[in-house]
Amino acid sequence: MPKVVGRPLCVVAVLFAALLTAFAPRYGYHRDELYFLASGRHPDWGYPDQPPLTPLLARAMSAIDADSLLLLRLPSVLAATFVVVAAGLMARELGGGRGAQVLASVAVASAAMVMGIGHLLSTASFDMAAWALVCLLVLVLLRGAEGGAERLGQRARADGCAGGGVPAAPNGCSGVGRWWLGVGLVVGIGLQNKALLIFPVVALTLALVLVGPRKIFGTKYFPMAVGLAFVIWLPYLLWQWCNGWPQWEMSRAIAGGSSGTSDSPVMFMLSQFGLMGPLLLPLWAFGLWRLWRDPRRRAFPVAYAVLFAVFLVSGGKAYYLGGMYPILLAAGAVPVAARLGDRRARWAAVGSVIAVNAIVSAVLFLPVLPVAALRDSPVLAINYDAGETIGWPQFVHRIAEVRATLGPDTAILTDNYGEAGAIERFGGEYGLPTPHSGHNSYWWWGPPSDTASAVIVVGLDRDHLTGYFAEVQPAGYIDNGLGIDNDEQGQPLFICRKPRAPMSEMWPAAKHLT
Repeated sequence: MPKVVGRPLCVVAVLFAALLTAFAPRYGYHRDELYFLASGRHPDWGYPDQPPLTPLLARAMSAIDADSLLLLRLPSVLAATFVVVAAGLMARELGGGRGAQVLASVAVASAAMVMGIGHLLSTASFDMAAWALVCLLVLVLLRGAEGGAERLGQRARADGCAGGGVPAAPNGCSGVGRWWLGVGLVVGIGLQNKALLIFPVVALTLALVLVGPRKIFGTKYFPMAVGLAFVIWLPYLLWQWCNGWPQWEMSRAIAGGSSGTSDSPVMFMLSQFGLMGPLLLPLWAFGLWRLWRDPRRRAFPVAYAVLFAVFLVSGGKAYYLGGMYPILLAAGAVPVAARLGDRRARWAAVGSVIAVNAIVSAVLFLPVLPVAALRDSPVLAINYDAGETIGWPQFVHRIAEVRATLGPDTAILTDNYGEAGAIERFGGEYGLPTPHSGHNSYWWWGPPSDTASAVIVVGLDRDHLTGYFAEVQPAGYIDNGLGIDNDEQGQPLFICRKPRAPMSEMWPAAKHLT
């Protein structure tokens, strides 16, 4: 087994983390980050659209410095940096030496999706980190199984684990099987971040059962790992059960295209070529083929194929499959590095391709361009999330202008959680009240007061509002002043009075999950 080249991997990790850190404070909060901060102020064992881990991290970072965007994003920077290091370690587990480990880590560091999720506080960054660690641990388990039952049995008998001619269980007495407990711990914590992790876990497990090596399960630590993961995940499952399983309802809405990042089946397939960057396609495709050719590790490409089919048919988002690519890139890096050998010219050519991939990924998925240049660039068309980090202070200022013309008992109702979260974050300086919304968790946090003299409504159309209020007065539109086309730009504002029923009675109809 090749040695871990710690120093080069550390250099790559430090440079990658420094890049993300340097751009972390630019532009502004993403709508999801504002929502995580709001959710963190309502701690619970679960939410309709996510487990509690990421809101808990947002609360912890905010408690240290409520105004630091860099600090809020630091956990994601660390998670994405871990994925970069894990890619190098996976290459080592696949037999790669110094060149393969560095190539794998640099390739992953240049990937569009890895940069994108590392820049923002998101459940996706921790989901990819958890899946990368699971893949790494499973590779360790597979390496232990490769020793053969005879060698493992001899070692077990020498340690007194087996005797009387009874063969030892593979992995169990040798100690390799104990890594299953690490898998169980990581899966349990990962499921407290994003329930989506259950799909790759189940897919890889089924793939190992179908194509082997099945002896990897021949240890008492496997069922213990399953139990450990379930126990850690259980509080969130109980919350979902007690609240009518809203996660299922939200999943159906996403499959129907309700989310801003929902993909059609065609776009789901095409986006796979761009998640890591188009220039990395040959490397991860080669890795997929190499893993398929290796019977000991064939479960990984089988799991990839299963997940691809499941997410395609179920209407999943393109990035749901993103966690599979680090191991594919690592698998491709091993034979490529071996073929490059000591030929510096070839290494320079490969390095140039990865450098171009990194530059393009950074320009598209990090806040590199000045805000003023975004409107005329292709960034917003490719990276939906970039637009959702711009204009929130202006948005709240516009709400405050309308609120200043009304009485102190005026309530605020928004169409989505990003708008409500922005008012909570920036509304204090204007004395704005706590906003309300029917979107996701905000619906659980309750309606506006029945005693409100007026309700400022943003983002909902007039025809919809006339069903709930007898008086609906237009109050202008949202304008970020930058010409940036995002979900809030041009949204209407209304001042609503004379509700047709108490707000508390009409609130059930306001619920919507996406």
